Amino acid sequence: MYYYFKGQINELHKDYLIIEVDNIGYQVFISRPDEYQIGEYRKLYIYNVVREDEQYLAGFPSLAERQAFVSLIKVKGIGPRTALSALSMTNGEQLFQAIASNNVSYLKKLPGIGAKAASQIILDLKGELSGVDSKANPKQYDEVRLALKQLGFRIKEIDDVLAGINIPNATNEQILKEALKRLGKK
Repeated sequence: MYYYFKGQINELHKDYLIIEVDNIGYQVFISRPDEYQIGEYRKLYIYNVVREDEQYLAGFPSLAERQAFVSLIKVKGIGPRTALSALSMTNGEQLFQAIASNNVSYLKKLPGIGAKAASQIILDLKGELSGVDSKANPKQYDEVRLALKQLGFRIKEIDDVLAGINIPNATNEQILKEALKRLGKK
């Protein structure tokens, strides 16, 4: 089992790169290719994906992001390709913060994640979180959504705005204030 590779990036493609380690080139699928440059030396944390019909390596710039990937693929209905795609728009810390605060809107904006998958992620991963502020209100975004609805905003508007707000350790008031500011600019 591979844990990490340290080597030179020789090729960069839309969803994978080739990293050379001791004269061997490894194809490693990644979530954000714009974070890498050909010729640079990098350390990539590796996850070896083995499926019935395929085998490939997934690489991550940090252990937190690798952990986020591993957590996501444990969720019913989320496969490795979907997890990599979702991580192209977020990082491990933001993902875990969204789960801790029940921010379904944030999770739904990730590629390959719909309402059902977002709810399943929260349901399956909520108890496994470590390193995330345990004081987070699990109904925080639901409460802010309800407050905005009572102020007369449409659910679609509310969800679009809340999807872009993922403030660590924020109070309901701070999230509501930020949401109102963004809704006022529309």
